[in-house]
Amino acid sequence: MAPTPRATPEFVETALTGLGLLNTPIFNKGTAFPEEERDEFSLHGLLPPQIGTLDQQVTRRLKAFRALPDDFAKYTFMRDLQDVNETLFYALITRNVEEMLPVVYTPAVGEGCQRFSEIWRKPRGVFLSYPNSDRIERILSHPRYDGVRCIVVSDGERILGLGDQGAGGMGIPIGKLALYTALAGIHPLSCLPVFLDVGTDNQDRINDPLYLGWKHERVRGAEYDIFVDRFVRTVKKRWPHVLLQWEDFAGANAGKLLERYRSSLPSFNDDIQGTAAVALATILAAANATSVPLRDHRFLFVGFGAAGCGIASFLALALRKAGLSEDEVRSRFYAVDRPGLLLDSTPGMHPSQAPFARTSAETAGWEHTPEGGISLLETVKQAKPTVMIGVSGQPGAFTEEVVRAMAANTPRPVILPLSNPTSRSEASPSDLLHWTNGAAIIGTGSPYPPVEFNGETHRTVQTNNSYIFPGLALGIVSSRSRRVSDGMIMAAAEALAALSPTVKDSTAPLLPPLNTLRDVSQAVARAVGRQAAEEGLAAVRGEAFEEALHVGVWKPEYLPYRRRR
Repeated sequence: MAPTPRATPEFVETALTGLGLLNTPIFNKGTAFPEEERDEFSLHGLLPPQIGTLDQQVTRRLKAFRALPDDFAKYTFMRDLQDVNETLFYALITRNVEEMLPVVYTPAVGEGCQRFSEIWRKPRGVFLSYPNSDRIERILSHPRYDGVRCIVVSDGERILGLGDQGAGGMGIPIGKLALYTALAGIHPLSCLPVFLDVGTDNQDRINDPLYLGWKHERVRGAEYDIFVDRFVRTVKKRWPHVLLQWEDFAGANAGKLLERYRSSLPSFNDDIQGTAAVALATILAAANATSVPLRDHRFLFVGFGAAGCGIASFLALALRKAGLSEDEVRSRFYAVDRPGLLLDSTPGMHPSQAPFARTSAETAGWEHTPEGGISLLETVKQAKPTVMIGVSGQPGAFTEEVVRAMAANTPRPVILPLSNPTSRSEASPSDLLHWTNGAAIIGTGSPYPPVEFNGETHRTVQTNNSYIFPGLALGIVSSRSRRVSDGMIMAAAEALAALSPTVKDSTAPLLPPLNTLRDVSQAVARAVGRQAAEEGLAAVRGEAFEEALHVGVWKPEYLPYRRRR
């Protein structure tokens, strides 16, 4: 039976001994077991005689990590380490956040999902496959899950910009929850990755003899809805206050599932709300850098699915808070999707897209393509956007002609190619700097190395969702909020924006350094919990919330062990 995790305990008590102890990742200390614990837990002979420390282990693993040839090898190395010694795994991340983050999560996790079946070694998380629909309650009822407070769930249909990866999508919940712990200090035993295996339409996966998932075309429609509903009802019954994060569901399901269940239990979708929050925080910081107030910017979206609509909705909320009328807010947005600029006459628009469509009368004099649409380039020339946001998943969508046209109309264009992994980015920072003669203010969805331009080194900020979702989760579980409101998401974005170096220096990077993410998560969590209390959603508030936030943070360090007999 897994213990219910307690924050910052003085010691660890376990009945495990010998190989059972060494093979349990959350308890394993490896060579750092001291002499008296080797006696007490029958470890002599199973370990080399030299007794080490966590610091020595981190140094040893970091040396091995840096000797590996590429990011995929490093990703596999870290996944193996997580399954051997979780304390060491998290110590390695927290002490080297900037180096580890691109490997543990984006962009390396993309290839990790594509090759998940190839590298799978040990169980982690829960696979709930469609043929096991009638076993969901029995599977989740096991005592090993008694301490769960956070679940990240995916069905693998839209993994980053890579599409349907089937069961390989489990790499996303595993990676997200690793950052819950590394960046916000949520106890590893509180975190449960879940994969809903409803099949895959990726024929390469089905044809792969090594593929570990259910080899069947995706279940859709009513059958899919019933399966997901059974999962959610079981979760709510098993853990009435659990946080449920939806991750990498296809656009058709992402918004639908969020709206259906966000009132049933604390629930959010990081692709929609987390992306929106970090994008809004980045744009607020960019407003500092340009010395142009948020209310005076014009926003162009390239790609307008769930993520784009989410960002636009929160930007609209921020503009209303800044005092703009509904007509003024609407006038600030332009959205280009597959058919071109979205107009009120565009067929097949999703209801979430419609509020941001322009009227045909507004664009009457604009040049149309032979297919009858309005191109991105024409939209840039006519709308003169000051901020361009890419969430299209289309590499190279920000062409040189488009970027130069934007730069011709605004002295400091804010350009955010947010699609990831790197192979799906709308443009590289190097190109954007050269095409704007160094004037562009850039934020990217994936990490990029510094760029040398005109004798200066330009560092591009990564608008990584990890600035938001770990702290958001910590605030939700610490306050015991019964749901996740738009106000709480907005509070997270504003808390991050308040930490932007541009608050004090307009030439500084847009977001705080990655190595401060634990502090960022604390600030975000505090803002989220206080907002939940203001809205009457929090069961824990005031001093009790501050205490929960303080004592609830797990640190990757070895504690003394006592044997339970």
